[in-house]
Amino acid sequence: MSTKGMAYIVGAYEHPTRKATDKSIAQLHAEVAKGALADAGLTKDDVDGYFCASDAPGHGPLNMIDYMNLNVRHVDATNTGGSSHMIHVAHAAQAIASGKCSVALITLAGRPRSQGQEKGAIPRADNPLQPDFQWENPYGITTLNIYAMVAMRHMYEFGTTSEQLAWVKVACSHHAQHNPNAMLRDVVTVEDVVNSPMVSDPLHRMDCCVISDGGGALIVTNREIARSLKRPMVKLIGAGEAPKGQTAGAVDLSYSGAAWSGPRAFAEAGVTQADIKYASIYDSFTITVLMQLEDLGFCAKGDGGKFVSDGNLISGVGKLPINTDGGGLCNNHPMNRGGMTKVIEAVRQLRGEAHSAVQVPNCDIALAHGTGGGLGTRHASATLILERE
Repeated sequence: MSTKGMAYIVGAYEHPTRKATDKSIAQLHAEVAKGALADAGLTKDDVDGYFCASDAPGHGPLNMIDYMNLNVRHVDATNTGGSSHMIHVAHAAQAIASGKCSVALITLAGRPRSQGQEKGAIPRADNPLQPDFQWENPYGITTLNIYAMVAMRHMYEFGTTSEQLAWVKVACSHHAQHNPNAMLRDVVTVEDVVNSPMVSDPLHRMDCCVISDGGGALIVTNREIARSLKRPMVKLIGAGEAPKGQTAGAVDLSYSGAAWSGPRAFAEAGVTQADIKYASIYDSFTITVLMQLEDLGFCAKGDGGKFVSDGNLISGVGKLPINTDGGGLCNNHPMNRGGMTKVIEAVRQLRGEAHSAVQVPNCDIALAHGTGGGLGTRHASATLILERE
């Protein structure tokens, strides 16, 4: 069922904290929910649909609905890591179109920095009974070496260089300098990136995202409610989602699930890559961005290095500015779920509410894309195309 133009993002809020030693995860969820509702001009009593992923404590929606004292008639706990909350936007649109709810609240929150978790360089503490971890953990799999393996393969296949990857970090740093909440606000050069310590060949420390506490929330409604609110109208016009695994051993590390989710979103939206004025691209690592740009069709497969190395990603300079809040590489990355903030910044751009130094002129169509899981093993891609009405 196509939901094109049937759902609108009317509220968006990003928590300003990057280290929440004095807050619980549940409290962070509640605070971002309050912020998004205030942004929309609604109250918690208006919410009749709630969406969250495994970052929510306990039994997810059950605990948070009780904690926030919500009265809802529809819940969704889809969990696909960093793409979860983009899929939630699409699922909220489906629920609204089918009459399951009319005001959907989507929340994300985490405290990995305060809790000393998600280091990336150590094996992740997942359920040992999961079959993938039974067979993979003995070999020392970590987030870092999974993505480094993908980067090395891309270099082998297409001649991509560390200097080209570095341009992704450079672009994000140019944007982060204007974000007072960003963890890393210093502008860096290609030389700074390639001279930073090697953490997992060929990825350097500056090729990796930050680890932060924080979170964010979105409010999605139907057209009638959106029109009644005194907020710019941002509607969902296209969505696609796609999992990619190891296909029973026929592994090809040169592409991601974006090769499937992207075309589906563009087809539903009825637009092309040339129509996109701004893109929020999930940036857990620099290689993540480069591959997604290729798979989403902004450049040919193998040309990602050339595409990013000419400054194309820098607002005011390039033809496809990305992650104008600084992204996961410089701004924040709570609980390995950076997809939420990608949607929030896309909404800011479409509303004309991004920082004046990075606001894209006449931004009327934006793309937000997320990757959840590991590019080198299994992941889920989600693509949203949003339009200012």
